[in-house]
Amino acid sequence: MRWVFKDKPAAENIDALKRVLGVDTTLATLLVQRGIDSYEKAKSFFRPSLSDLHDPFLMKGMRLAVERINFAIRKNQNILIFGDYDVDGTTAVSLLASYLKEEYTNIATYIPDRYKEGYGVSYESIDFARDNDIQLIIALDCGIKAIDKVAYAKKYNIDFIICDHHKPGSKVPDAVAVLNPKQEDCTYPYTELCGCGVGFKLIQGLHRDKGRTQEDLIPYLDLVATAIAADIVPITGENRILAFYGLQVINTNPRNGIKALLHQVQKQEFTITDVVFMIAPRINAAGRIMHGNFAVSLLTELDLETAKLEAKKIEEYNTSRKDLDRKMTAAALQQIKKITRNIDLLR
Repeated sequence: MRWVFKDKPAAENIDALKRVLGVDTTLATLLVQRGIDSYEKAKSFFRPSLSDLHDPFLMKGMRLAVERINFAIRKNQNILIFGDYDVDGTTAVSLLASYLKEEYTNIATYIPDRYKEGYGVSYESIDFARDNDIQLIIALDCGIKAIDKVAYAKKYNIDFIICDHHKPGSKVPDAVAVLNPKQEDCTYPYTELCGCGVGFKLIQGLHRDKGRTQEDLIPYLDLVATAIAADIVPITGENRILAFYGLQVINTNPRNGIKALLHQVQKQEFTITDVVFMIAPRINAAGRIMHGNFAVSLLTELDLETAKLEAKKIEEYNTSRKDLDRKMTAAALQQIKKITRNIDLLR
């Protein structure tokens, strides 16, 4: 590994921050290197606040997305929540499904089979929606390049809302709404949200549209913090706020599914690093060994005892995943040794 050191900031900037914060030179230097060069920025960094979250309606397509979901609920339409099979996708599906099911029952979830359907929106999921009289699909953590799939759904009068964070291509799908802060013509102030983070902005928009406060949404942040950690997005700006409050939820009153996973780990207090290396791999194991539906089932389970049984099963999947990783690593090392020997013989 080659370390690349940042240039040292101007001495006057370091001294100014030292004075205003009352910190030493080393800390002031590290902060200024990271763009934290004022009292206000330092306060936001060290004391994250929900009040610093951006208005969700600054995101392109948010008003259209909220109106379409509200229309579906008024008309008693069936809604399918679709997401990728990794941690970001399964937490995003669990997040939106949990929120909508608080007041509406016609909600189904769909995680594609990793090996049969592959990544992203699948034709199989649209056929499932058609066969089950679903009029609206909300795709999370995927869909930004599903141009043909969205067009296919339109043939059957199925609308799409896409919530993604991956970089769009030159063209985006013809969906009712596309929520993605990386769109060139989207002026949303923060572009580093994960898929679950974009899903959170959607429920924030739905909640605000009802005239309710965002503090009500804190219990959902255990899922968002897990996705932020697992997807290795920068923990800056909104991600830092969401991760800060999400960790508090994880350590005080997490949802039953996460509580059951933590019971398997047997640790008292969890950091963001623990989420990356302890919680995320267990959620991921479901989609890799069996099916991502197991993760969504666990993360939306309302009964703690049932959640513990599901977590125990997922722990078995995680053990199998680690065994497979070890075997694959050993096989790869053997191949490398064989190739190296052959090269030596040729010399």
